[in-house]
Amino acid sequence: MRIAIIAFTANGCKTALRIRDSLEGEDVSVQCKTTHDVEGIEMIRCTSDEWTAKTFPSADAIVFVGATGIAVRLIAPYIKTKDVDPAVVCVDEHGRFAIALLSGHIGGSNRLAARIAAGIRSTPVITTATDINGKFSVDVFATDNCLRITDLHKAQTISANVLADRFVGISSDRPIEGNLPRGLTEAESGGCGVRISGDPSESPFDETLNLVPMDISVGVGCKRGILPGKMLDFVLSVLKEEGIAPERVGSVSSIDLKSDERAVLDLAASLRCPVMFFTAEELMALEGKFSGSNFVRSVTAVDCVCERAAVKARGGSLIRRKTASDGMTVALSRIDIRPRY
Repeated sequence: MRIAIIAFTANGCKTALRIRDSLEGEDVSVQCKTTHDVEGIEMIRCTSDEWTAKTFPSADAIVFVGATGIAVRLIAPYIKTKDVDPAVVCVDEHGRFAIALLSGHIGGSNRLAARIAAGIRSTPVITTATDINGKFSVDVFATDNCLRITDLHKAQTISANVLADRFVGISSDRPIEGNLPRGLTEAESGGCGVRISGDPSESPFDETLNLVPMDISVGVGCKRGILPGKMLDFVLSVLKEEGIAPERVGSVSSIDLKSDERAVLDLAASLRCPVMFFTAEELMALEGKFSGSNFVRSVTAVDCVCERAAVKARGGSLIRRKTASDGMTVALSRIDIRPRY
C-alpha cells in the first residue's frame, strides 16, 4: 500500500514519524510543509494544494497530520467517487485521534485509521453507519474478497436496507465460506439482494447488486507507440473470445520497460484496475512452462513478457497463452477467489 504522509507543524512531524514507524511493511513516504524543525523530513517546495493534486490520484492512502479543516479544504477539489478515491486519514499533531475521513470501506481508511491508532496509541474515529452499528457492509465484504462492485448506488441501497433491517438476499455461483452475517438471507429471488458471479448481467432479485470476482490477470506486451484504443480493443476481443466479462479483470501487468507506455497505462485505467510492472529478472525467475521468443528475449531479456507478467501479477494459472496481433501480445491468468464472510 502506497501511503503518503504530510505534516504541517514541528509537533506534526514527530507524530508523522511515529505513524510511519507503525506502518511496517507498507510503502510510506513522509513530507512536511513547515518552516520549523522538520526532524529530517523532506520539505515540499510546492504549495500544499499542488502536493495534494499530485498525490491524490497516485497514492493508495494519504495521511494528513494536522487540522481536519486543512485536510478537507485540500482534498475537496479532487474527490470523485468512492471506488477511485484514495483512503484519507487525518491525525491531529499530537496523535490523539486518527480520523477516517474519506473512502472508509473501499479505500480502506477505516482500517488504516484503526491501524494507526493502535500503532501510536491514539483513538480511532470511525463514522460510517454500518461500522458504528456493527452491521454487514457490502463495501467491506467486496473489498476483502476481491469482488468488483458494479453499481455504487445499488450498494448504498443494500446498506440502507441492512441498516433498516429490511430483506437483503444473497446468492452466489460459488461457495461462500464463514457464517452468514446478520442482515443477509440466502435466497435466489426477492426484492433486493446481492448476486456474486462472473456474469454482471445476472439479476435474480428485483434490484440486484452484482459483485464480480476479479479473478483475471491480464499480461501484455507491445511495440513502442501502440495507440491506446487499439490495445484496449485487442484485449477486449480476447476477453470476449474467452467468454470473460471485462469486470472480472483485476490487474494489468507488463515488463518495467513499458512503465511509461500510454497504451498499457490507459488499458488499466479503462478496465478500472491496478497496473503492475516487473523487471526482467523478476519475470524470468518464475517457474513453469511459458512460450518463448528469441526475438522478444533479445529486446527485453524475457522470453515471453505477457504470459509471465500475467502470472507474476497475482499468481494463478494461465488460461490463455500468448496471443499476438499487430505488435501487441496478451495472455490471461486466473486466480481462485473464494468469498468469505
